[in-house]
Amino acid sequence: MWWAHSHQAASVTGMSELKARLRADMTAAMKSKDTLVLATLRMVLAAIQTAETSGTEAHDLTDAQVISLLQKEAKKRNEAAVYYEQAGRGELAANEHAEEAVIESYLPTPLDDAEVAEVADTAIAQVAQENGERPGMKQMGQVMKIATALANGKADGSRLSAAVRARL
Repeated sequence: MWWAHSHQAASVTGMSELKARLRADMTAAMKSKDTLVLATLRMVLAAIQTAETSGTEAHDLTDAQVISLLQKEAKKRNEAAVYYEQAGRGELAANEHAEEAVIESYLPTPLDDAEVAEVADTAIAQVAQENGERPGMKQMGQVMKIATALANGKADGSRLSAAVRARL
């Protein structure tokens, strides 16, 4: 099918660097017969494909969007593992934890508590500079927008929110 090949070539040019790495690693897992990594990366790439084709128009995800999707997928695995552990299904929980570890290996190193506090302080300072006064709880959304951008996927929203809320 000549059209399938040309379509693939066109979509690879706009591909995020992380997505390209996931595909390359999936191919390597196929060759090395690493079933855990292969199955996990197939699921992740399917989720990326679904996200790219959802909505009114197909689009390529950016690295930041892929990171966000990976964080959600890792969280799903963690939650499933907890449910399996509560149900006494240790072997299934272990599999979910193993998949979570594979996914997390593609995520940036998370910020520690001091770094999250620094991000919150920087975001508050930027909003204070823009508004001419120290922000309060009413400007939490404005502060969170900046803090989320500064964290760049290295801290989840609940940690950022808690740090910002403690400082406002």
